[in-house]
Amino acid sequence: MNLINIGLIGDFSSTVTAHIAIPKAVELSASKLNCNANMVWLATDSIYSEKGLKKFDGLWSVPNTPYKNMNGALIAIKYARENKIPFLGTCGGFQHAVVEYFRNVLNINEAGHLEVDPGSKYPVITQLSCALVEKDGEIFFNEGSLTKKLYAIPSAKETYHCSYGFNPDFIELLKNSNLKISGYDKDGEIRVLELEDHPFFIGTLFQPERSALKGKDHPLINAFVSASNSKSEIRNSKSF
Repeated sequence: MNLINIGLIGDFSSTVTAHIAIPKAVELSASKLNCNANMVWLATDSIYSEKGLKKFDGLWSVPNTPYKNMNGALIAIKYARENKIPFLGTCGGFQHAVVEYFRNVLNINEAGHLEVDPGSKYPVITQLSCALVEKDGEIFFNEGSLTKKLYAIPSAKETYHCSYGFNPDFIELLKNSNLKISGYDKDGEIRVLELEDHPFFIGTLFQPERSALKGKDHPLINAFVSASNSKSEIRNSKSF
């Protein structure tokens, strides 16, 4: 059985539901794909360079923000984006993937997250008009998106635990970029983003990992683990 190394970007807490669910979700997907997953928690205050990230076949930026070290999370997300490492960002991970992209690809250096920087001049992540803490909602998938292909259905109900999301004031800046909207709620608010020209780079404002608490695997997590497995196999083939 192939072994894949997955880095979990975030500051682990046994009181956070998502942190308990994520390892279970990865294990369910790995079992379904007939591979083994070694998961390592990467505390954000331990990430100061890309050096320690090179051993990972996949990186998942996890919920529970603010992170202890926002820049540490951004370093890891940038590394995944630039080096074609399979990446999944859920809840806070989605939010920080947006900030990283606006700063380093769209060159808006002051792009910020209002939870971390209430005085940000470019708050690409802002407070939701209605908090989605322990709320369920329908997500509608865009035609032609990888997300819709993976779900294989037009829409799905998912669970949130967040109070911040993408600021619609900046939506125009995404229109000619490689960061595409692939899912939205009933009000047209962005709930899923995916990066073109990348093996797997998806951010969700909801928490798909919660399916594992019911003993169910999830299509997005299956795809993330599968992409990480492929990355591992390529890495191993080069070592011979």
